Amino acid sequence: MSRPIVEVKGLVKSFIESGPWPWSPSRSVRAVRGVSFDVMPGEVIALVGQSGSGKTTVSRIVLGLEAASEGGVWIEGDRWDSMSERQRRPRRIDYQYIPQDAMAALDPQQTALEHVEETLTVLGGRNRVEARNDAMDMLNRLGLGDRFDALPREMSGGEQRRVTLARVLALNPKLVVADEPTSGLDPDRRESVLEALIGNLPDHAGCIIVTHDMAEAKQWCDRILVMLHGRVIEELDARNDEPQHPYSKVLFDPWAGPVPEFPDEESGDFEPNEGDVCHNTGHDGPRTAEQGGLEE
Repeated sequence: MSRPIVEVKGLVKSFIESGPWPWSPSRSVRAVRGVSFDVMPGEVIALVGQSGSGKTTVSRIVLGLEAASEGGVWIEGDRWDSMSERQRRPRRIDYQYIPQDAMAALDPQQTALEHVEETLTVLGGRNRVEARNDAMDMLNRLGLGDRFDALPREMSGGEQRRVTLARVLALNPKLVVADEPTSGLDPDRRESVLEALIGNLPDHAGCIIVTHDMAEAKQWCDRILVMLHGRVIEELDARNDEPQHPYSKVLFDPWAGPVPEFPDEESGDFEPNEGDVCHNTGHDGPRTAEQGGLEE
């Protein structure tokens, strides 16, 4: 059996939160609390949950864009989070991040073709001719064959997203982390962007998609990790499992209306019980407090 491309073990991330006034006391806030999961080659997983659930923080820690407070991240068997940036730099070409704000990620003075061409020359080490040919090929595959000369301000939101995808996918990465890749798009454009991403992933590449859209997660991903208050509370096989945790049930029910408040166990008004972490697949998934994966 092949080894996971990503292994996340007992991940914790704490931030210092200051009060509104200079003399206000500060406190430590845990945004991520004992998260553990893996990603196999060729597997697409989703981190889902409402804003503030910790899913984006986890995705950034995986790639070393933020430092963990506790726990560790292994990529292709190597301890990634303990490496210096100098050690990571030669390997970053293989592990790519797709940001949520496509417009902010694009240079307003560069065309679609120039964006991808520059990525392939600077990061991919290809000469100008190779880079241009490969960039044109990738843009064609993503439905942008007639938009080579378009500037970001001349593109639709979906086209901007596909340019950011082209820059990443042209590098043939082994791991792609996409943070809300369809945020702000209408349903038709969401579908086309995810089809472009999933359909053009290199063979055996792993992918982590951060999303709050449960329908997207079920349609396009293999596994779903539901996050609440910085924890993975449930793991689902996207095609076979039905949610069991009350929070997950509300998220996955389009007719449920507004999601009610679920108390934070660290606030002192919530007592964990046996049903607080649900396991629906054969994966190891999130661990209970007794197993050492979560703080009690």
